Amino acid sequence: MNGVFGGTFDPPHLGHLILAEQARQELNLERVLWVLTPRSPLKPKGTPAGVAERTRLVLAAIAGNPHFALSTVDVDRAAPTYTVETLERLRAAEAQAKIALLIGSDSLADLPRWHEPGRLIDLCAVIGVMDRPGHVPELAALERAVPGLAAKVRRFAVPQIEISARDIRHRVAHGQSIRYLVPEAVRDLIEREGLYRQAGPA
Repeated sequence: MNGVFGGTFDPPHLGHLILAEQARQELNLERVLWVLTPRSPLKPKGTPAGVAERTRLVLAAIAGNPHFALSTVDVDRAAPTYTVETLERLRAAEAQAKIALLIGSDSLADLPRWHEPGRLIDLCAVIGVMDRPGHVPELAALERAVPGLAAKVRRFAVPQIEISARDIRHRVAHGQSIRYLVPEAVRDLIEREGLYRQAGPA
């Protein structure tokens, strides 16, 4: 079974890696696909780093873990990129592989408002839900909104690592250290390519 871990990864950091590895172990996943999202509709316009730069950063971050792979399935299609369409593309490319969609418990609460949630859960064998502090999903209410959802939810705990991509961008823009927040290969790329030196949107 393949885990689908989506994000802008701007930049990828140690928190992302810990979440992905914990999901792989808890859900017994063969692979975790890091699905690079060109632009999140929940974030301001643009991103400090372009898709090409973030592709290199993700590849640097996951190098050495044979269970991690980059997927650019969303990169070559027009926005908005709906999760249900991402899963359909992944299924079309590897029809025999089962899919475990990896989301946070905060995102699970919003899932009924996602694009075509019924079709989305039909495409998933499992919905792996990473517990986040302060977000306890009400499965009964979610099941009423999207029948069949509760049976596919698999909750698991993750270490609480207070690292954010936004903070990393802020640190770089202000000349502060990001050592031990990102893999060394990612830090080297950020420094070598001069990424995030200009402060991005708040």
